[in-house]
Amino acid sequence: MASVSVDDVRDVINLSSSDVSDAKVLKMIKRAEVTLELELGKEIDYANCTDSEKEFMCVLAAVYAICYLTGGSAVGLSFSVGDQNVSALSKAPPLDVLQTELERILSGLKQTYVGRV
Repeated sequence: MASVSVDDVRDVINLSSSDVSDAKVLKMIKRAEVTLELELGKEIDYANCTDSEKEFMCVLAAVYAICYLTGGSAVGLSFSVGDQNVSALSKAPPLDVLQTELERILSGLKQTYVGRV
């Protein structure tokens, strides 16, 4: 099983601990966890999850971090970002790339599982 860390989130958008505090990133991870729970209709634990769930939460928390740094806003999977002239984000991937990645991961997570019990 995998675990989402604050450093995992920062790695997605090339931030350091001086850009966003651990406490803020942890709140973003927990928000991403709740969003994924609502999307999948099941309980998720960011500290003990699948690799796909971890990836989704890391990318969504990274989007939340971008919104936080730019003064944008985010609720669930909807977000808006105004001016992105923040130096901490100079190496961050474009938001549309992150959004496409979120949609791809979520689509895979929502696939019906067929297996043996």
